[in-house]
Amino acid sequence: MIHSPRKAVTAILMSMSLAGVASSALADTQWEKNHPRREQVNNRLANQNRRIRTEVADGEISKGQAAQLHKDDHQIRREERLMASQNNGHITKQEQKTLNQQENAVSQQIGK
Repeated sequence: MIHSPRKAVTAILMSMSLAGVASSALADTQWEKNHPRREQVNNRLANQNRRIRTEVADGEISKGQAAQLHKDDHQIRREERLMASQNNGHITKQEQKTLNQQENAVSQQIGK
């Protein structure tokens, strides 16, 4: 099938435009840029939440086990918010390390 050069250029420009929109949607928000340590901690918590839901759906852990894991993750999230509230919305490297160690402990319990 032969397309006119104009249609080909239009198709290419549309593809480039859509790619630009998609990549901008993946760009960090201003909050994420200002709080990279908090973003990292919260992204891990979100990932663990997905893993817990998947494990329940797959029958690898019970709903009771999932509830306890979610409770542990919620406690880590509360601690992250408390830490940030004491430092103008930021957490220190040491606080991030502490939170990650707590997340590691919960992560090891998922899918056991």
